[in-house]
Amino acid sequence: MIFNAARVLIPFVVAFVIGIALSPVVTHYLYQYKAWKKKGGRKGMGDSAGTPLFDTLHSEREVSTPRMGGIVVWGATLLTALLVMALAALFGEPFMSLDFVNRGQTWLPLFALVVGALVGLLDDVLEVSRSNGGLSLRWRLLVVALLGGFSGWWFFAKLGVSSVGVPFVGPIELGALFIPFFIIVTLAIYAGGIIDGIDGLAGGIFAFIFMAYAAIAFAQHQVSLAAFAATVAGALFAFLWFNIPPARFYLSETGSMAVTVALAITAFSADVLGEGVGVAVLPIIALPLTVTVATSALQVISKKVFHRKLFRIAPIHHHFEALGWPAYKVTMRYWVITIISSIFGISIALLK
Repeated sequence: MIFNAARVLIPFVVAFVIGIALSPVVTHYLYQYKAWKKKGGRKGMGDSAGTPLFDTLHSEREVSTPRMGGIVVWGATLLTALLVMALAALFGEPFMSLDFVNRGQTWLPLFALVVGALVGLLDDVLEVSRSNGGLSLRWRLLVVALLGGFSGWWFFAKLGVSSVGVPFVGPIELGALFIPFFIIVTLAIYAGGIIDGIDGLAGGIFAFIFMAYAAIAFAQHQVSLAAFAATVAGALFAFLWFNIPPARFYLSETGSMAVTVALAITAFSADVLGEGVGVAVLPIIALPLTVTVATSALQVISKKVFHRKLFRIAPIHHHFEALGWPAYKVTMRYWVITIISSIFGISIALLK
């Protein structure tokens, strides 16, 4: 047990150290090439009429703080995986035991992380190099849906998974519907990525969520999956070190797409494959993402049906800003909520 815990915690620390070392280099080039939006305002999932109040609150930071800080997250994660693999190949044990990259548990979430990172990076490059934005929402959703569909098919066809664990009930058989369910969950988590809107908010929330899934996977004896989740969390904490107010850079699309699609696959991997519950507790563990998606959807519905806004700005963390809450207060209260909801979600997942 102690040795397996070290297999999870050592990559976590290594990813953090690599992320801390990588961040000044990334920062240097992001500022050198002025990698920030040329025009303020949100392009997002629901406010086609514009976001004047949001633009007022964030007008200065939007066009002066670099995007693409997510490079630190996926860069540190991949460098940690490659470092451990290289040391294992050169020296054998104990590094072989630290190598968490394997076909059974981590190839798929790593693949999704890389694809999401590259597509998101393309979007960010287009965003900072031209005034009319990056990839359209339609194309980004298509990529996420394709990743979710491929991953769902892989679970269904290659791993023989067609059910989802439910607390206190057991596995619920979905049959072929497992694949579209996988797509819907992946899209929902990706939609929650718009929580990257206040200094320090997204980095802390995603770090706590991945630590929660590292704990669940470890309890299910999926040590490699736990090490992967912990590695991403370590990289996110390194990103957070430079993202707390005033943020040196933002997670942006290359970070949010990478971590959200990887999170979806991690949650499914910690489900029936681990003979436990992973997906059903996701709305609890990722409660801030759940609330983000829900309030954005409610805002759109309210505007279309009742022709009035339900919140001053959606999602609701910006509503709190509009009410006068300082950004740091919103961030830290969201961190507290995420920690509590993660502990509660882990508890439910581990109850048999």
